[in-house]
Amino acid sequence: MHEHVFGLSPEILWNWPDIPEGWDPEMRAREAAAKLDAAKAEGIDTIVDLTVVGLGRYLPAVQRVAELTDVHIVAATGLYTYDALPPYFGNRGPGTLFGGPDRLAEFFVRDITEGIGRTGVKAAILKCATDRPGMTRNCERVFRAVAEAHLETGVPITTHSHSASRGGLEQQRLLASLGVDLGRVVIGHAGDSTDVAYLEELVANGSYLGMDRFGIGTISPFEDRVAVVTAMCERGHAGRMVLGHDSYCFNDRFDADVVRERHPDYHLLHVSRDVLPELRKRGVTEEQIRQMLVDNPRRIFG
Repeated sequence: MHEHVFGLSPEILWNWPDIPEGWDPEMRAREAAAKLDAAKAEGIDTIVDLTVVGLGRYLPAVQRVAELTDVHIVAATGLYTYDALPPYFGNRGPGTLFGGPDRLAEFFVRDITEGIGRTGVKAAILKCATDRPGMTRNCERVFRAVAEAHLETGVPITTHSHSASRGGLEQQRLLASLGVDLGRVVIGHAGDSTDVAYLEELVANGSYLGMDRFGIGTISPFEDRVAVVTAMCERGHAGRMVLGHDSYCFNDRFDADVVRERHPDYHLLHVSRDVLPELRKRGVTEEQIRQMLVDNPRRIFG
């Protein structure tokens, strides 16, 4: 429930197209489709692509991938930042240099109701983020716009959170104060934490937990990630967790060779091939696995 097809840096690609990573749209689309087809063979029918503005969302490229694979790709809207906004938004709105109305929510709603760009593809989930700096002024502005778009359209919300600072609680407080039902919110990257008390507090407040960075061992190793999911299942919370990798089929912001060396399991097959067998060994039932992979996402989008 938390993946990415492409992570792109448009201004770099426009101005230095000869970067080693390279961006050949057709080649990258075929590579991505092959990776998704491999996931399909492992039983994955749908991914939620949480690439939004700030991460290089470019829907025409994702559309091409969708033409080449049988895996369903759910698109998202929102804005990813830990503080600074793109100048288009940063120079508009109350309290900015030139003032005027805040158009963030307008853009998000349009993505949901009319489609993204000229693609006709409608976003089905909203995304916002905070990280180590916490709820900065501009992050709060994005959260408020996301809440407004959610209340107008009814689509769910997912976040990027900083678990080490228990940042999901701050996100919940703001969203709840804006009238958002926290049962419609996924606190992303909650699985980076081994603090079960923190995770249970997020659940008690009503939200789902994104146990969604399997394969990124430098933040939290495999053993810890599996152990905390097992512990939460033992405590009766399988109905409040979703699984994922936060992986990219192609991402120009990281050196692919370095990523493969440091994170060899950071790919779309890790949950199916490695995580689920280990969860089963530890007593997590097939019903609980189905809840996390199928029933909970279905309920979130319901």
